[in-house]
Amino acid sequence: MIQSYKDLQVFRLSYELAMEVFRLTKKFPKEELYSLTDQVRRSSRSVTANIVEGWSKRRYENVFKRHLLDAIGSSDETKVWLAFAADCKYITSDERQTLTGRFDELGKMLHRLFENWKTYAVEKVS
Repeated sequence: MIQSYKDLQVFRLSYELAMEVFRLTKKFPKEELYSLTDQVRRSSRSVTANIVEGWSKRRYENVFKRHLLDAIGSSDETKVWLAFAADCKYITSDERQTLTGRFDELGKMLHRLFENWKTYAVEKVS
């Protein structure tokens, strides 16, 4: 039974990926700290934040769905920043492919949640 956003598989994966992006970006050059490093960290964390905010407002279809769409957008944005990081040689092609594939998986999960939002719309009171 899902009692909290922490019980959502999509939340757990998004959090894990945001932490992986954080670890990976620690090796980026210092001159990228306020540009690429900041951008990719923010977009990856935004996915998780939007899932949590949407979950807290899930009784309101439009609000919940808007946050899920924002999470999908942030996930796609993160993939673009990873492409820049790979092209700048800050990460390897394999690292980019692996993370991009995992963000693709996350995007599919977010789309499924968007399509099946009613499953999560009503809070269970025990």
